[in-house]
Amino acid sequence: MSVPIDGVGRVLVVIPTYNEADNVTDIVRRVRAVAPAVDILVADDNSPDGTGALADAMAATDGHVHVLHRPGKNGLGAAYLAGFAWARERGYDAVVEMDADGSHAPEDLPTLLAAARDADVVIGSRWTGGAKVVNWPLRRLLLSRCGNLYARLALGMPVTDATGGYRVYRTAALRAMALESVCSQGYAFQVELSRLAHRAGVRIVEVPITFAERERGASKMSPLIVAEALWRITTWGLRDRGVRRGRAGHDRWP
Repeated sequence: MSVPIDGVGRVLVVIPTYNEADNVTDIVRRVRAVAPAVDILVADDNSPDGTGALADAMAATDGHVHVLHRPGKNGLGAAYLAGFAWARERGYDAVVEMDADGSHAPEDLPTLLAAARDADVVIGSRWTGGAKVVNWPLRRLLLSRCGNLYARLALGMPVTDATGGYRVYRTAALRAMALESVCSQGYAFQVELSRLAHRAGVRIVEVPITFAERERGASKMSPLIVAEALWRITTWGLRDRGVRRGRAGHDRWP
């Protein structure tokens, strides 16, 4: 069982997996090495490559490791929402999002948890001062930079990396964010949670991380994920702008 971290409480790291047999053992080992007080939940979407069995083997010998077996590949957003619910049901005070492919360095986790002492949401940012992005092709760099700029302008959020998926959420903040309305996946899921956190008025901070392209396994990125993000950001932006105009008009009404 996790040990409370001073100023943060009991922490659960949620790691969604689908065909991550090449990475899951190493990423869990690294988390355990740098943050021995936290618990880990591997949320596996019935990976045909045996990822779930590897996670079960680790859980059998380490009480800090747990496994949530899901019936099939239902997407990153659904896996995280299931992990959030699992954490809240068991009384955790904070939940960490972390990719299984090694792009989110566990060695940055202590910095994120330290920032969570004075924040409700901590985003590990690739685009704030001191951050590093390693081994990304120019196309991916431009896509992320431009996508985040568009999200910031369209949604009016003071967040430099709204698509980043290395985060700490206090469970109290998750309760305030109306997660029952979430319906997106991939990049769009992270933007949607950024938007909900901003709209809920919780304290959001960003800290620099080192982000590295995966070395093993296949990326889950696809043109459909990018298209969904652009469509949803545009829709949310237009909707929010309409709400702001409506409120302004109401304020002027005699």
